[in-house]
Amino acid sequence: MRYLYLITSLLLFYITAFSQSMDLEPVLISSSLQEKKKRESGRNIIFLTKEDIQKIPGNSLDEILRFVPGIEVQMRGPAGAQADFVFRGGTFQQVLVLIDGIRMNEPLTGHFNSYIPVVKEEIQRIEILKGAAASLFGPDAVSGVIHIITQKAFDKEKERALHASLQRGSYGLSQQTLSMGISNPKTHVFAGVQYNKVNGEELRGTRGFVKTGLYAISASRKLSGDWNMHVRFAVDRRNFNAQNFYTGFVSDTACENVNSTWQQASVSKVTSKKDYYLLFGARQLEDEYRFRPKSIANNNRTRLLNADLRQVNKYKWQQARWTNGIQASNKIIQSNDRGNHTHQHAGLYSVLFHQPLKGLFLTEGLRLDWDRSYQWNFVPQFNFSYVMKNISLRGSIAKGVRDADFTERFNNYKKTGVTGGRIGNPDLKAEKSLNMELGADLFSQSPVQLHFTLFRRNQSNLIDWVNTTYNNMPRRENLIAGGIYALALNVASVQTTGAELDINGAHQLSSQLNIRWNTGLTLVKAAATNDVSSLYLSNYARVIWNSNIQLTHTRGLISISTLMKRREAQTTNVLIVPVSKSFSVVNLRADIYLWNKKTTLFFQADNFFNVKYADFIGAKMPGRWLSTGISLNL
Repeated sequence: MRYLYLITSLLLFYITAFSQSMDLEPVLISSSLQEKKKRESGRNIIFLTKEDIQKIPGNSLDEILRFVPGIEVQMRGPAGAQADFVFRGGTFQQVLVLIDGIRMNEPLTGHFNSYIPVVKEEIQRIEILKGAAASLFGPDAVSGVIHIITQKAFDKEKERALHASLQRGSYGLSQQTLSMGISNPKTHVFAGVQYNKVNGEELRGTRGFVKTGLYAISASRKLSGDWNMHVRFAVDRRNFNAQNFYTGFVSDTACENVNSTWQQASVSKVTSKKDYYLLFGARQLEDEYRFRPKSIANNNRTRLLNADLRQVNKYKWQQARWTNGIQASNKIIQSNDRGNHTHQHAGLYSVLFHQPLKGLFLTEGLRLDWDRSYQWNFVPQFNFSYVMKNISLRGSIAKGVRDADFTERFNNYKKTGVTGGRIGNPDLKAEKSLNMELGADLFSQSPVQLHFTLFRRNQSNLIDWVNTTYNNMPRRENLIAGGIYALALNVASVQTTGAELDINGAHQLSSQLNIRWNTGLTLVKAAATNDVSSLYLSNYARVIWNSNIQLTHTRGLISISTLMKRREAQTTNVLIVPVSKSFSVVNLRADIYLWNKKTTLFFQADNFFNVKYADFIGAKMPGRWLSTGISLNL
């Protein structure tokens, strides 16, 4: 690995010194509810284009995202079984996932937030905002936002696209994808199917199998009077081995079925003076979790409804844009384990973006929330960016808030004779935080960009799982004396500080050869004032390095992705698979283009150096994983 890092560094130095420049101008973004240039936003934002997503080696979207600078993806299994998104040393519930501006975080547990119901070929780009954005998007946007934006039209007025791919590999991997898009000047329709099956490697008394199926259809239509309509429908089916995904017990031989459906709809009107948006999203989920083959399964059903109505006013004065809106959500659960509950939330928000002086861009956000749990809450945010010729200075200060999900409040609440595991706590308070960051960006004339950020998060009432003896449990009526329990508690106060450095470049080496690359280093330190040892607080990576290099020729592609993590040593699960204190993983991909790039033969090697590691609790990750396939694009 040391040799690989050295070779990579020397290669990037040579390319930077001797290559010709390619265009790296920031594109317009929508991560602040308003389109603006990246350097004007006052935030550290990363973009993944459709081409980037296709070229980064990985068998699912979560595997691809773990090579993006600044994102920690805590993997529990391969090929989309389950993963958690973590930003800046936070917890996975503190990351908000959006699809076309619509909130999609699952109310049962944040572990399902990586189940994104979008076929890769449908994605136009992904915007990754690091840092708090609760005043703009509402609860859960405490440490970061992942915004998936789907394609609603082709570049040409009339076009048809067909994609088909077939992949086979180690551990019985079998993956098939078929998608089709049709566009004319007024209508765009997309339909896609993706099926994935992995037999998995040998585990304790079982195999780490994964079976997934994704079915998606969407349509966009230009209406009269500058109005536009977009609808999406998706079905996601997952069946996987969940051994030690949630517990460190030797007796854990769990498997799980998670079936989800999504419906989304939006109506918008964009004019020179005002924009109007009405967004609606619904998600239904059925989860069946069985700890052992003969045990009684946990059956959970949840429903999530989201609505967002907003108006954007555009002014010539200071190039200002003023957005006002209202959001509302309703969460419902029916469970033999957690009981039957409902939860409502509503928020009013106002965001002003303007340029009071040359080069100075300000964004002020105000939000007033009402939540069934914590009642009224005021959430402000302020961003600034001062842009000089090639350098921008930026900063942000924001409040964040997150309420407990149904698992944190009610896990193992309805069962009898519970001998161990995680126990929910209905009396949990909402997490609240103050988030601050300062940064600088270098947009030089050379084909390299550099982004540096210092951040701090002061947080109260962090929700986490803490080992608690039977005698100290607040509710013991369904527990067994002498049991081993992890109780959901509010950790008194947590201070998180850190720094992140992101560098990316694009270079034209010749008329037929170019290279794009990005690399990022994140350093984080979090400490609880009362010295409590809790599950997620002790598991985040103190040091994380992500990188990807794509060398593209007219005849093919070579892509190398590297991930390195280092965390504090953990003493849990030593009798099973200990969580790795540090590990490095390298994925490789090689493409060969045929017939004017309409057909691609590809070869992929995941975990090329065959590293043995566990990223969370005792979930053993696969070793070297080789695969090959063919894709057709017409």
